[in-house]
Amino acid sequence: MEYTLDYFTGLAEDAIAGISYPTTAPGLYEPIQYTMASGGKRLRPALCMAAYAAVSRREPLEIAHQAIAVEMFHNFTLLHDDVMDNADLRRGRPTVHRRSGQNAAILSGDAMLTMAYGLLAEGAGSRFANIFEVFNHTAMEVYQGQQLDMEFESRTDVKVDEYIEMIRLKTSVLIACGCTIGAMLADAEKEVCRRLYDYGLALGLAFQLRDDWLDTFGDPAVFGKEIGGDIANNKKTWLLITALNEAPEQITPLLSNKLDREEKVSRVTEIYRSLGLDRRCDELAARYAKDAIAAIDELEMDATARAFFKSLATNAATRNH
Repeated sequence: MEYTLDYFTGLAEDAIAGISYPTTAPGLYEPIQYTMASGGKRLRPALCMAAYAAVSRREPLEIAHQAIAVEMFHNFTLLHDDVMDNADLRRGRPTVHRRSGQNAAILSGDAMLTMAYGLLAEGAGSRFANIFEVFNHTAMEVYQGQQLDMEFESRTDVKVDEYIEMIRLKTSVLIACGCTIGAMLADAEKEVCRRLYDYGLALGLAFQLRDDWLDTFGDPAVFGKEIGGDIANNKKTWLLITALNEAPEQITPLLSNKLDREEKVSRVTEIYRSLGLDRRCDELAARYAKDAIAAIDELEMDATARAFFKSLATNAATRNH
């Protein structure tokens, strides 16, 4: 079996393209198709299938429905996030609420959540109760993370530990959920499921911290978009929160919208560098990547599967886009 991210994401894309939508009230489903076809890294379904294949040594497409359930839930949260943020674009395309209206975005998002649960149940048999419990618990954690993220927007006293907890809830737990559901569907022992969950959790933290780093210190030609967006929008990233905690007298005056974008990005970035935040954020992401690798070090799996999981963790903390 091929153990590459391209292989597993390709399986996920094919499964997404094969989703059957009802013909009644097509206006409800068209925004869902639009959202699901908008791309993305497909990391969550890929990891779900990879975990299943590594533990069971069976064909990953056997759990395609559950893998796509995780991805559909992820995209449901993004659709509603865009409504809450009044965002214009998602992955370079107009958001659903800009394209089809806010009511359509809310209703189609609700339908996506229901469809995700239906996909989760399909073919799960006696395993459904257990994976449903994990999925539901994860969903509530994601909502908690989104609530914390919204609350952070109006706070200047957010601590680094609070931020790590927020990204654990908003980003990491769903990645971990995909990993552990894949293992559960392979009838893995609880310890195996726990270790794969821990792997996904640490991977997600490394991934998000690298996102924070890239938005400020990345190469726009490689990153694929203009850098400095987080700074321009006063987004509470690890970088900004750490700077607010360590040098509030320097950073707080620059959060005013009176500065033009270029000057603001330049001056804030200079402060980040003076505090060594570029290096420290990079080191923290690398530490979480090492935690991810350590979580699976003693699991029994093929050498190719182990190499896949290890390289994915390393890449999460070192990627340039």
